[in-house]
Amino acid sequence: MNKSELLQELREEHRQWEHLLERIGPARMDQTHVNGHWCFKDLLAHLIPDGLRSIASLQAMQRGEPEPPPPWPAHLESDDEINDWIYESQHERPAQLILDESRRMFERLFAGMEELPDDIRIETVHQGERDYYFVCLGDRRVQPGYIFDHFHDDHEQDVINWLERLE
Repeated sequence: MNKSELLQELREEHRQWEHLLERIGPARMDQTHVNGHWCFKDLLAHLIPDGLRSIASLQAMQRGEPEPPPPWPAHLESDDEINDWIYESQHERPAQLILDESRRMFERLFAGMEELPDDIRIETVHQGERDYYFVCLGDRRVQPGYIFDHFHDDHEQDVINWLERLE
């Protein structure tokens, strides 16, 4: 895979993501029990830091800088602690603000990918039935599509089940 193909893959993932957002619609963003007690807005807010972290890592890698700190407090170590912090810090925000933030994040992701050299090495890792893509520079690897991978691996089935119950 080359940069152009990875960009095409990420844009297709984003197109499918936007289609899912249309299917959910603004009126259902705050309905609970999508994933446990979370509403879809909470799930989206939970995914954004992963996207921001991938973007920051990609930018740092390009500049030859060290790995940046995560977008959550550094003392949080477990997934549960991080998820609880994200939920508590984001739950009261309006859905439209979270949607707007996610769209800006995707714009930054695509801009960062465009800035990569055309000959950047892309590594494909086959795991189970899925492929995961990593941008590689020297001994560093960044998974620019991690937000999509995380959604597919850990949340997509819950969202599909929730939508089927509603529809």
